[in-house]
Amino acid sequence: MAQNSAIEWTEATWNPTTGCTKVSPGCANCYAERMAFRLKAMEQPRYANGFTLTLQEDVVELPLKWKKPRIIFVNSMSDLFHKDVPDEFIIRCFKVMNKASQHKFQVLTKKPERAAELSGDVEWSKNIWLGTSVETSKYVSRVRTLQNVPAKVRFLSVEPLLGPIARLPLKGIHWVIVGGESGPNSRPMKIEWVRRIRDRCVAADVPFFFKQWGAFSSNGIRRSKKANGRELDGKLWSEMPHER
Repeated sequence: MAQNSAIEWTEATWNPTTGCTKVSPGCANCYAERMAFRLKAMEQPRYANGFTLTLQEDVVELPLKWKKPRIIFVNSMSDLFHKDVPDEFIIRCFKVMNKASQHKFQVLTKKPERAAELSGDVEWSKNIWLGTSVETSKYVSRVRTLQNVPAKVRFLSVEPLLGPIARLPLKGIHWVIVGGESGPNSRPMKIEWVRRIRDRCVAADVPFFFKQWGAFSSNGIRRSKKANGRELDGKLWSEMPHER
C-alpha cells in the first residue's frame, strides 16, 4: 500500500483508501481502475472489491514509520475526498500528515468542494499540498474552489489535458502539472493547448511541470509513451513548487 513511485512528480505513494467513482471525462480511461481490476484478478486481497471505494485502515499510520523524508502522493489509487470516505477517516489521515512533518504530502482530488467544507476541521500544516484535476475548460470551477482552501501549497493537475483552456486561473496557485493521456483508448493532446498553459505559468511565475505526451506525440502521431517522452519545445519542464 506504499511504495516508491514511477510518477515523475512524486517519490512515493500512500493509499489509505482504494477505489473511486468516475465524475468527469478525465476519468474515462482511469489507470487506477485498470490496475485495481488487474490486482483483483491476481487475488491481491486489498483489491478484493475491485475499484469500489475501500478504507485501508491498517495503512493509515504508515508514513509515521518512514524516517527518511519523502514527497508522497496521497491516494494514487483513489480520492481522499470521495463522497463515501467518512469525515472522521479524513481527519485521521490529516493528523498523520501533520505528525509526519518530515514528509511532503501531495493530496490530489476531483472534489475540492469537500476539501473546502472540511477545511475548518483539519490542520493544514505546511507539508500538505492540495491539488485538483482540470481536464477541460468546463472544470475550471474546481480551481476557483481550490483557491479558497487554506493549504500552503495549492496545485493543478491538468492531466489528461483534453481540450484548450483559454484562461486557467493561477491566482493563489503554486504549481501546475500538465500531461497527455496514455493507455488504451487514449485521446490526443494538442501542443498549442500545452503551450498556452506553460506561457501563462511563465508569465505568472508559477512553477510548471510537463509530465508526458502520453500515447500521442506533439504532432499527433500515435506512438508509445516512452517514444514520445516529455520534452516540450526541446526542453524538460520539471519545476517544483517554491518552498513556502
